[in-house]
Amino acid sequence: MDFLHPCIIAYLSEMYPYDILLFMIAMLNGVVAEKPLDRIVLDVNGVGYGVFVTIEDHGRLNTGDSAKLHIYEHIREMSHDLFGFTTPEAKKLFEQLLDVNGVGPKMALSVLNIGNTGDVRTAIAGGDTKAIQKANGVGKRVAERIVVELKDKVGLEGVDLASTGMLQSENLLRQDEAVEALVSLGYTPQDAAAALSSIPAELATEERIKLALRRATG
Repeated sequence: MDFLHPCIIAYLSEMYPYDILLFMIAMLNGVVAEKPLDRIVLDVNGVGYGVFVTIEDHGRLNTGDSAKLHIYEHIREMSHDLFGFTTPEAKKLFEQLLDVNGVGPKMALSVLNIGNTGDVRTAIAGGDTKAIQKANGVGKRVAERIVVELKDKVGLEGVDLASTGMLQSENLLRQDEAVEALVSLGYTPQDAAAALSSIPAELATEERIKLALRRATG
């Protein structure tokens, strides 16, 4: 049996630790009953499960179609959401995105909505942060974090981040107090490094910071 009735889940939630229940539903196999907005309702033996899906899957699945969805179950105190994917590869990429600090399920789904799974993997491996920023709620910092943390994990040859400047910031943060100070003021590591790039490194840290700020406002 590849599903559990909601009443059973409610009972088990009182009997077992929260972390055990996170992965109780791994797959649902049923018939598409409805297609409201960004989810589908999957009828599994008479029980309707509302499942968030990608735009691609939403367009592919029609009412009345049989469907097998690989499920990621997201349980919180006030919510119980199901995210479904027609391929295990899409689910794996979704879970990899969740490993990135600051990326939750809704944002991860938005990233998958910028294209098909191959497009998303290519954008990440290629360091295409502009493409990733097309996802709702994803800003420059998060897009860069996604690339830095996942570019070697998506199964494609990754871009040399040193050539893009993304890793430069990480090294500078360990080596350059001026960069760290600008980051604390709200700069991204890359912007901080760029602001300091034309200022002589031999100057005192405080002087370099002042010059960078003057040029930024000047």
